Amino acid sequence: MREDDGRDEGAVERLGAPGGPLGDGLDVAEPALERGAPGAAMGDTGGVAESVGARRASDAPLREVRAVTESTVERLASGVPLRDVLDVGAPGSWTDLDVAVRASARYRPGLLPGLAWVEGRSGSTVSSLIAAAVGRLRRERGAEDAVESVEPLLALALCHPDGRVRGAALARARQYPDLLPLIVVRAADWAEPVRETARDLLRELLDVDAAVALAPLILLVGRRGRGDFGVRLLGEVLRRAPGARLGPLYGSADRAVRRFAHRLAVAEGFLSPAELARAAARDGDAVIQDLCAEAALKTVSGDVGDDVLRPLLTARNPRARSCGVTALRRAGRAAEAERFLTDRSAVVRACARYVVRRLGTDPLPLYRAWCSELGPEAGGERETDRAREPDTGQAREPETGHARKPEPETGQAREPELETDQAREPERDTGQARTPESGQGPERGSFVTVPGAVIGLAECGERADAVLLWPLLAHPVPAVRARAVAGLRLLDVVDAGRLRPLLDDPAPGVVRETGLALLPSAQELPADWLMERLGERWPRHVRVAAFRLLSAGSGIVPLRAAVELLEDPDPKLRGWAEQAVQRWHPPAGLPSGEAEVEALLDRCTHLFSSYVLRRRKWEAGVGR
Repeated sequence: MREDDGRDEGAVERLGAPGGPLGDGLDVAEPALERGAPGAAMGDTGGVAESVGARRASDAPLREVRAVTESTVERLASGVPLRDVLDVGAPGSWTDLDVAVRASARYRPGLLPGLAWVEGRSGSTVSSLIAAAVGRLRRERGAEDAVESVEPLLALALCHPDGRVRGAALARARQYPDLLPLIVVRAADWAEPVRETARDLLRELLDVDAAVALAPLILLVGRRGRGDFGVRLLGEVLRRAPGARLGPLYGSADRAVRRFAHRLAVAEGFLSPAELARAAARDGDAVIQDLCAEAALKTVSGDVGDDVLRPLLTARNPRARSCGVTALRRAGRAAEAERFLTDRSAVVRACARYVVRRLGTDPLPLYRAWCSELGPEAGGERETDRAREPDTGQAREPETGHARKPEPETGQAREPELETDQAREPERDTGQARTPESGQGPERGSFVTVPGAVIGLAECGERADAVLLWPLLAHPVPAVRARAVAGLRLLDVVDAGRLRPLLDDPAPGVVRETGLALLPSAQELPADWLMERLGERWPRHVRVAAFRLLSAGSGIVPLRAAVELLEDPDPKLRGWAEQAVQRWHPPAGLPSGEAEVEALLDRCTHLFSSYVLRRRKWEAGVGR
């Protein structure tokens, strides 16, 4: 068999056939080839161009340079430049091309150049013949992107399933800089000769500019089994470059690129402590936050300035803030850590307590004083055992009796206007209040609604401190009520009877914490009372909490609750109910032959096969 397998000649014969590889393509070149006009021979591309030019001169329609069909491989085979076919800036475009060419070789082999063409030992292929004609026309018409038609064909050759073709194409690819991404792909090739040739070529051609541009592709290919070479080479090239050249990589949209660049910057010291602090505060990736915050923390000494501490202490992410609080001690400013004892993040509060204790101050009395100021004498008494209107979910103000409108989208009651010395910035989703930027906590003698003080008391307090938390279940601020419930759960002093009314709270966060606290004692709650709250007239957060508590029950109760929601309009609740029905098995102690079990299972026939349904009924002793 010949090296090119005779496929190119066979493609010529099929050129004009309906549905052939080029049958729906460039209509001006097809008649010339079919008629045997000058240029129909494989080695003569000039005749085709002349025929095409004659067709254009006769005012016949001439298509713009485009694909033979809409496929990427066919467009490249017809000579369309790479930049017109691929999104060259997207790393996935090159790996997708590699896969597409191999798939095309199986079904349409005539589109790809063979080994003889790549080595220059034979005439043109069908693809190169058409590509040459198209390229000539583009240049004649003054197309700005007219390029040598060899480049797109070499791109196909670099992805050819035959390793000999890929290896031969690498020798010619050094002349075309736009093919460097495919050399990166070939550096992880499964064939060792191809892989070693590509690696030598990549080591020679990869400079700083190319490394910055190709970093996303190199890291993408680096996930493959043989892709580690490119990642190592990328690091070597960037280490020799000035640190400022990595700037585009720090802000890359590709998370893997940002991680690689920041790791390299930390290892090589390319970023100053202030730049590390800003990166930890601004980047949304947790890995980069930890990496840069820890690196900035290691540089902190007694003479550190606010340009390092301020970005850390005012960051939205808790990782950066916790490093900033720890840095206060190294900077000799441990007293400022007291402000962060009421931070919204548990890790920041823990770091603040550590720093404050090292200073000789016990944080527990501070928490007790702050929670005392949040009590009923400061915020007003609120009935907790009074059921709310299920259709409105509105709570009454403790003193005026006027209904408070729930906040948009959250359903949380609006906080009453309180006079404080500090501006408060509401935290999204939590309803917490914190001092902007500085994170300053409450001062003695002032009433500031900081939920972090409530949960902080539970984190370091004793069970006896629950006496300060129970009154906060009536606090007008939803976040304080939610943290009070969470604090009682941490202190292990949950009283199901006193917490049960909070399942009707208008604030979803309060109901969520209450459901979590009551979960261990779910069987003690009245099932009928919870079943009533599955109705559509109740707010969704109440229905979700009720279903979770019913699902934690015993006997037939979980099945009854799940069947109740099988036709619920809420898709998530309906899906949870279907899963609960499919997981249900008759528990030990359930009386055999319960008629209700059979009736409930008969309503779930669409969730089981006939065999599984009979098995469930047999386990329950019904349907025999």
